[in-house]
Amino acid sequence: MKKLMLIATLGMAALYADPATIIKSKCAACHGQKMEKAALGKSAMVNTMSAQEIEEALKGYKAGTLNKHGLGATMRGQAAALSDTDIADLAKYITTTLK
Repeated sequence: MKKLMLIATLGMAALYADPATIIKSKCAACHGQKMEKAALGKSAMVNTMSAQEIEEALKGYKAGTLNKHGLGATMRGQAAALSDTDIADLAKYITTTLK
């Protein structure tokens, strides 16, 4: 059973390895493909934020310590599986590729 869990975990890590895939699978439905939408009409448009702001927000949501616009629980569910590397890569990708 432990081997199965390890394989499943590694498989999920590989699935979310690149920022474009993460955005397509976890973010685009609410924030848009270019992170240009205010999620549920409430959030900031992510592509207007700095890399540092994006990283801080995602880490806060992941830790459950941030609840901007009442979206803390929703965003915690989305950020929970992201590693610190994923978060840094997303922040860089959004601020350099999607602006």
